[in-house]
Amino acid sequence: MLEKTTRINYLFDFYQALLTPKQRNYMEMYYLEDYSLGEISELSQVSRQAVYDNIKRTEKMLESYEEKLLLYDKFKSRVQILDEIEKGIDKNTITSDMKRMLEKLKEID
Repeated sequence: MLEKTTRINYLFDFYQALLTPKQRNYMEMYYLEDYSLGEISELSQVSRQAVYDNIKRTEKMLESYEEKLLLYDKFKSRVQILDEIEKGIDKNTITSDMKRMLEKLKEID
């Protein structure tokens, strides 16, 4: 469950601009602020089932965007490569310019 939540949070970070305000609001409350479906339904004045359906539909949309755009997969690959570069660099031979460039690459993500 934690792995799914982490994945959805990353997908939400990458694709939230493609969602409607209502979808963003429900996803933020459910995944980021840890509200229950009941709490969201009370605040939104809709049924618990409506909130659940909206969240599930939005999750499918996020997965669909990822299938097409692969932003999360590319992000994970970049992070892995950066980690490997850091581990492979001899700390005695790294120049300050190389270190600065590596830090810039990390900041991009």
